Amino acid sequence: MNNRFNQLIQYNLSGLGCWLTVIFVALFLGSVGLGWVVNGFLLLLVFLLLLPILIIGGVQWWLKRNLIQDNCPVCNYEFTGFKNTEFNCPNCSEPLEVISGGFSRVTPPGTIDVNAVEVTAVSLEEKTDSSAS
Repeated sequence: MNNRFNQLIQYNLSGLGCWLTVIFVALFLGSVGLGWVVNGFLLLLVFLLLLPILIIGGVQWWLKRNLIQDNCPVCNYEFTGFKNTEFNCPNCSEPLEVISGGFSRVTPPGTIDVNAVEVTAVSLEEKTDSSAS
């Protein structure tokens, strides 16, 4: 029974020796005049704990500034692209680029891009009848 009690104490106090050693080394360095070593180590530890938070925040900030979500001017498919890049629409493969916060077609030099407008047809007879009245 005494053997099991020693094993129980060993399991419960196994990490205590490591922490006591760290505390005694820190106190010793502080008393010898090397407290800056302990402070530097603690600052490094805090920096390493804050580093993932800073990285995640920086990546989110960069993505908000550089991602554009808009519709393709050809097929009206909505997707996301990066600023200052040329890419193809994932739906219709039309070459696109980002201009003033929206997508526009990339056309070869000398190409005139025309937007079609629907016009209703009116016959000449209907036009003269409406002008006579």
